[in-house]
Amino acid sequence: MMEYYLAIDIGASSGRHILGSIDNGRLTLKEIYRFDNELKKIDGSLCWDIDRLEREVKTGIRECAKYGIVPKTVAIDTWGVDYVLLDKAKNPLLPVYAYRDSRTESSIGKVESIVSPEELYSRTGIQKLNFNTVYQLYCDKESGRLDGAEYYLMMPEYLSYTLTGKMKNEYTNATTTGMVNANQKTWDKDIIQRLGFPERLFGNLSLPGEYVGNFTEEMKEYAGFDSRVILCPSHDTASAVLACPLEENGLYVSSGTWSLIGTEITEAVLGTEARLANFTNEGGINYRFRFLKNYMGMWLLQNIRKNLNKKYTYDEMMDIAEKCGKVTYIDVNDPRLTAPENMIEAVRLVANNKDMPLDEVINCVYHSLARSYDYALKEISRLTGKTIDSINIVGGGSADKYLNRLTAEYTGKRVYAGPREATALGNIVCQMMTDVEGLDVWKARKLIKESFNIEESK
Repeated sequence: MMEYYLAIDIGASSGRHILGSIDNGRLTLKEIYRFDNELKKIDGSLCWDIDRLEREVKTGIRECAKYGIVPKTVAIDTWGVDYVLLDKAKNPLLPVYAYRDSRTESSIGKVESIVSPEELYSRTGIQKLNFNTVYQLYCDKESGRLDGAEYYLMMPEYLSYTLTGKMKNEYTNATTTGMVNANQKTWDKDIIQRLGFPERLFGNLSLPGEYVGNFTEEMKEYAGFDSRVILCPSHDTASAVLACPLEENGLYVSSGTWSLIGTEITEAVLGTEARLANFTNEGGINYRFRFLKNYMGMWLLQNIRKNLNKKYTYDEMMDIAEKCGKVTYIDVNDPRLTAPENMIEAVRLVANNKDMPLDEVINCVYHSLARSYDYALKEISRLTGKTIDSINIVGGGSADKYLNRLTAEYTGKRVYAGPREATALGNIVCQMMTDVEGLDVWKARKLIKESFNIEESK
């Protein structure tokens, strides 16, 4: 009898329920449900609609019954840094703020006056980003929200809690908070105490593969079956990297809303040079580190398309860019591109050219992204001592052949594209590793490589 494993993979713009199984020695995927995920404004702040997310997660699980499939296990991954606070009655404190909200602008300096950026990096190894959890929590402390909080769960942990009634804090996602000690691989209690965060909020960290719980009675009745919920690498990039069929000296690009560019290492790089270059050491499977840098990714193209009322498909936008003869560059991480009302005008503003034609705007984004990948590659080689000889692009953005080709041109390296569904695959193979005898990280990656078309871009 074929066993099925359900990955619930939620990104900043959409979520999917994907069933995975092994059929004749090959890993197969079947998407059974998809939903949109959008920010909403509450009292001027950008927030997540967690009630809707909970409903969509449960609705997608119930879809399994339509196919006559009962998944052996279920696991959830989402983006990092965002979280839900719960009160003593285990009810969420609303609203649930989104990382793109600007509220942390007032807290960054206050945090850094208590724990300097140098010390924060030397202890946690996490890249300074304005939306890091540590800055968000300081806002909650100042507003008094932490006084009524008894529990702290990151987004996938909260959604798992709604299915099981059980709470667990997962390691890979916790590392994105800027509050996990990179050497001790657990919450940095000194940082937490000095910033005045209640220690009661932070539970013991659990590793990917650990059991959370079975469905609650209410969830069993709703779904029509019971299943075991386990922890995958619940930070979506950690799951994507798990599924990346990397060569030994390979670089990965997890290409989605964000472009996350990095390599796997066994010891965190915590020195001044890495901090000044704004690299991060996020937790991965088996306590490996994902030494990477965050760049704005397909978010730029997604919003350009949105501003055009989806007049063009992504393939048509790619064609428009390819036919453009002029190349302009911007810093894709310019803060003005984080959440603009109009991305086209924002690109023109950053490029200092208010009359830039649309084709040049789109081509500018493409070339600027590829150039940022090359810059990150050179920095990673310098900081880790690794000689990078190939690049593996995974995630939704790996389907963009123009960007893949530009990446090969700018870096001069072999570029491989795929698998596209890397995050869901990483989620699923982690579940399988808890169930299939002898399946480890390297065998799982080999299985993925043999099961999916990994194309070289030329």
